[in-house]
Amino acid sequence: MTERGVLIDTKVLGGLAKKYRAELEILEKNIYESAGREFNVSSPKQLGEVLFDELQIIPERQKKTAGGARSTRESELEKIRDKHPIVNDILEYRELKKLLSTYIDNLPPLLDEQYRLHAEFLQTGTTTGRMSSQNPNLQNIPLHSERGRAIRHAFVAPEGFSLVALDYSQIELRLAAILSGDKKLCAIFKNGRDVHQEGAAYMFGVEPERVDAEMRRRAKVINFGILYGMGVNALRAQLGSTTAEAHQYLEEYFSTFKTLAEYLESTRGFARKHGYTETLFGRRRQFPEMKSSLPYVRAQAERMAINAPLQGTSADLIKLAMVRVEKMLQKEKADADAYLLLQVHDELVYEIRKEREKELGAQIKEIMEKVLEKEETHSVPLVAVVKSGPNWGEMRAI
Repeated sequence: MTERGVLIDTKVLGGLAKKYRAELEILEKNIYESAGREFNVSSPKQLGEVLFDELQIIPERQKKTAGGARSTRESELEKIRDKHPIVNDILEYRELKKLLSTYIDNLPPLLDEQYRLHAEFLQTGTTTGRMSSQNPNLQNIPLHSERGRAIRHAFVAPEGFSLVALDYSQIELRLAAILSGDKKLCAIFKNGRDVHQEGAAYMFGVEPERVDAEMRRRAKVINFGILYGMGVNALRAQLGSTTAEAHQYLEEYFSTFKTLAEYLESTRGFARKHGYTETLFGRRRQFPEMKSSLPYVRAQAERMAINAPLQGTSADLIKLAMVRVEKMLQKEKADADAYLLLQVHDELVYEIRKEREKELGAQIKEIMEKVLEKEETHSVPLVAVVKSGPNWGEMRAI
C-alpha cells in the first residue's frame, strides 16, 4: 500500500480549497455579527469569553480543561448547539478549518512526481489490532459530513483502471452474533433480514413491517451502543429519551437477546479477573486499568473490554483477507492488474484494471466472505459490499 501509493487529483483539492475558504469567510462574518465584535475564533480562551461571559450560553454540567479553563471542545458545544445560531457556525467553522489544514492544504506537498500519495500503514498502530495510517492519516477523513466526503473525490484511479472498494457490512454486529451464538441474532443474519428493523420489532412488540423510521433509528443506536458497553445515561443522551425509557429499552433488548447479554457480561467478567480479552483467533489485549483504584477508570476499561474481542476479531479478519487476496492475485497472475491501495477499518480499496474489475472484484469479495469456515460462524454470513468508480467519492455497487 505504501509502495504503490494512491493517485491524487490536485485540481479537485484546489477547487475545494477555493470553495471552503470562501465558506470560511462567510462563517467568520456571521460569527462576528452574532458576537457583536471580532475575535480569534480559533482561540479557546477568546471563544469561551464570547460564549459563556458575553452571550451567557452555558452548557449544563460545564466541563473544564486540565488547566481549569472552561472547555470549548466539540462535545461541550454540541450541548448548546440549539441555544444560539453562533454555536452551529462555530462548529462548521472548525470542521472547514480542520479539513483545509489536515487534508486539502496538507496533501499536495506530500505527493511524488506521479502525484501519488504514499501514506505509512502501521500494523500495530492501535490497541484493538486495527491498522492505522500516518503521514497523513487517511483513516480519519470524515464520512458523515458532505464536506468531508467531498475530499474522497480527489482520490482517483489512473487511466485504464477503476477504484474498487470492498467493505464488510455490519461486521461487528455479525461478529457479536458469531461469538455469542445468540440464536435470535444469528437467525436475523442467516435469513438476510434487517438487523435494526428486527431488533426494533422485538423491542417495541410490533410486527417487523410496522416498524417506523424512528423505531428503527432507536434500535440502531442500541444495537451499536450495546457493543461498546453503553450504559443507561449514554443511551439516554444518544436517544434524547428519559432515563426511565433508556432503562426500559436496555431491559427489553437484553431480555430479547439473552445469550448476547450473557456473552457481553462474561467478557466483562473475564477481563476483570484476568486483565485481558481475546479475539476469536486468540490475540490478546491487556487491560491494566482494570486494577485501577479509581472507579471511573475501571468502568471505562470494562466498557472497552466488551468491544475489544469484536473490534479485534474484525481487525484480524481483514488482515487475513488482505494476505489471502494477495496470494490469489499472484496465483491468477493478476498482480499487475490489481493493487491494494488503502485499508480503512472494515474497507479495502484496490486499483483494478477496468477489463478485470468485475472478475477480480468478485474473487476478492469471495475471499473476504470466506475468511471464517462456515462451522465457525454459526452459519452467520460475512458480507462484503463491492463498489467501483473513477474515484473514491463516486462509487456504485457492482
